[in-house]
Amino acid sequence: MATTIQNPPSKNPNHGPEDDDFSGKQMSFLEHLEELRQRLVRSAISIFVGFIVCFYFSDKIYGLLAKPLTDTLASLHMANKLVYTNPVDPFNLYIKLSIVGGIFLASPYILLQLWLFISPGLYRHEKKYIWPFVGLTSGLFFTGGFFAYRFAFPAALRFLLEFGHRFTPMITIHEYWGLALTIILGVGVVFELPVVILLLSIFGIVTPKFLVKNIRYAVIVTAVVAAALAPTPDFTTLFMFWMPLVGLYVLSIGLSWLVYYRKDWKKRHEKA
Repeated sequence: MATTIQNPPSKNPNHGPEDDDFSGKQMSFLEHLEELRQRLVRSAISIFVGFIVCFYFSDKIYGLLAKPLTDTLASLHMANKLVYTNPVDPFNLYIKLSIVGGIFLASPYILLQLWLFISPGLYRHEKKYIWPFVGLTSGLFFTGGFFAYRFAFPAALRFLLEFGHRFTPMITIHEYWGLALTIILGVGVVFELPVVILLLSIFGIVTPKFLVKNIRYAVIVTAVVAAALAPTPDFTTLFMFWMPLVGLYVLSIGLSWLVYYRKDWKKRHEKA
């Protein structure tokens, strides 16, 4: 017996004439796998193109990535060049930088492919969220990465270097790269919280009332996440990581409220 996966039935609370075009459509399991394969291949190609572009500018990218540390070292009157212990380390580092940079560049297109993969299972009125989804997700990811790079990371580096002022720092490029990547990407991913809450609200899984009721637990959870992301235990660094997370949760409540306000307005409009 062939396995089929159907779109949602045409009977839905917001059913309209435009939904009729999508009712009764079926895709076999193998067709879904083929669709997934095509989306993955396109995403991989976009990452490869981004990798080529970033590798061409890899030296400048490294300069930007190292700037928080080199500026901090210079301000503390220390040698501001990183070291390496293996001749191939700089080349390997530039390869890794280019891969991650390629993912950053291709992230909007990858998110678009993700949405296009799940969109056949959505109603017409749900599909219109594609561009807000891609724009908001990409914007928050880049904003989180920029916040970590520009503010949180330099503050943490200054604390660490000032704490070890009696010693001569010999920071290897791979050690610094690992720390920078963990913080910048980690904060970028955490900044996606409003998108997650927005999607959960659209599909009716969470409500603004639920989010407000559990805000005290959210404050505790965000504090734990901030402590996990922050490279130093000092209160200033923890505060810099924690407050944006609390602000994102408050923003998520506002977005959830807008979703439900729009749903209620639409129901009242239809009854009228």
